[in-house]
Amino acid sequence: MKHALNVTREQDFAAWYQAVITEADLAEESGVRGCMVIRPWGYGIWERIQRLLDDRIKATGHENCYFPLFIPLSYFEKEAEHVDGFAKEMAVVTHHRLVADGKGGLTPDPEAKLEEPLVVRPTSETVIGTAFSRWVQSWRDLPVLINQWANVVRWEMRTRMFLRTAEFLWQEGHTAHATAEEAQGETLKMLEVYREFAETCLGLHVIAGEKPENERFPGAVATYSIEAMMQDGKALQAGTSHFLGTNFAHAQNIRFQNAEGQFEHANTTSWGVSTRMIGGVIMVHGDDDGLRVPPAIAPWQVVIVPMLRDAPEDEPLIAYCRELQASLARQTALGEPVRALLDLKPAKAANKRWGWVKKGAPVIIEVGGRDMAGGNVSVVRRDRLYRGDGKLDSAVVAKDDFVGEVGATLADIQAALLAQSTEKLRAAIVPVEDWAGVEAHFASGVKNPGWVDVRWSKPTGDALEAVVQRLKGLKLTIRNAPLGQTGCDDGPCVFTGAPAVERVLIGRAY
Repeated sequence: MKHALNVTREQDFAAWYQAVITEADLAEESGVRGCMVIRPWGYGIWERIQRLLDDRIKATGHENCYFPLFIPLSYFEKEAEHVDGFAKEMAVVTHHRLVADGKGGLTPDPEAKLEEPLVVRPTSETVIGTAFSRWVQSWRDLPVLINQWANVVRWEMRTRMFLRTAEFLWQEGHTAHATAEEAQGETLKMLEVYREFAETCLGLHVIAGEKPENERFPGAVATYSIEAMMQDGKALQAGTSHFLGTNFAHAQNIRFQNAEGQFEHANTTSWGVSTRMIGGVIMVHGDDDGLRVPPAIAPWQVVIVPMLRDAPEDEPLIAYCRELQASLARQTALGEPVRALLDLKPAKAANKRWGWVKKGAPVIIEVGGRDMAGGNVSVVRRDRLYRGDGKLDSAVVAKDDFVGEVGATLADIQAALLAQSTEKLRAAIVPVEDWAGVEAHFASGVKNPGWVDVRWSKPTGDALEAVVQRLKGLKLTIRNAPLGQTGCDDGPCVFTGAPAVERVLIGRAY
């Protein structure tokens, strides 16, 4: 069967991923390595992610603010472990002016060297911590609950659009609390916000859990993540939440006077998700015809494609479609008015249909003269594009019936995508009882081996480093220890042989 893309997932997953981005008009190269131009359809998906997640963040009591893109180098030098974790990825500004070099080009002006280098924001813990030290004086000032939507720069050596770019868009939440218990509760609360958002809005079934010590955010006491499984069996860390304890508070002097008049350091948290989520949506929901966008985050949920002939008789058909668009806009789906687009671009209807198939619009409506005469529309659901015989599944239904059922249809598509994601993830996690089993599983020649679930004793120090090196030999990492474990079955850790205290997931990752 012929598909809309020139490469399939089975043939070359990496090339397929890039083809989806290109053919769905999501993003393109910018001229700067690792930076991308996000096109309107791709940015529209990000805007929907922003809108839905921002509502959830504000519902938990946080307020949005904004901090500078440039951070003094001295701010990072106060927190040695933090700066060491990001040192290799920092972009640094050293001059503020260019001059002609006498050869037809430009060069930094030696007279315009900055007194102190500025780091282009890789994350904002240091600059926000400095602000917190001014804002927090008394226990009455706590908690501080803020969030910002911004761009950050991490000079990645190996880049891939949406997944790992030198510049990306994200939100980063930062909070300060009087006690460790309160801060830890905040960390887990926001992790749950991410988990619920990923499943409810993105249709991504994810595993929420704690990262091992070697995978913690630089300077954190504990790091938690939501992990999604891509169709090639690899993991994608889709969001993180960090309990920072008093580490940053000591470095940034975030102190408060408690109710007894004594000074204490605040406990802080940080948490974030980024445009990487779009990469996850592509690799979980995409098929060999392009992207499939969950209705909750689709810029347009229903696209109407009239079969025009560039003739006067087109006018009644356009009017019919405009009335359909207006009727759809009066309906609701997933708690919001339906977003319907009438595509009147001068192109063949079939080409426009396949363009929207590749973009992943949840429902595509084709309307021709016969449809209009019968009061009908031809409906294509993007989540189930073909019939059993391999032909396009285009159903002719009464226009009024479609309008009345559109909310239920979009909700069904949303649920179907999540169900498919859930089924694939659960089927691809295999319990393994010893290291030999881990080696056999990932050396078995299986193209998409998924993850393994193993016993874990939480080693630290040299023992943990030995585990990391052993895993590295198979290109594996520990993804997380899923939350909600009630205990570990009797048996030894697959790495150390010591009594296990929990189970962890291991796999290859992006």
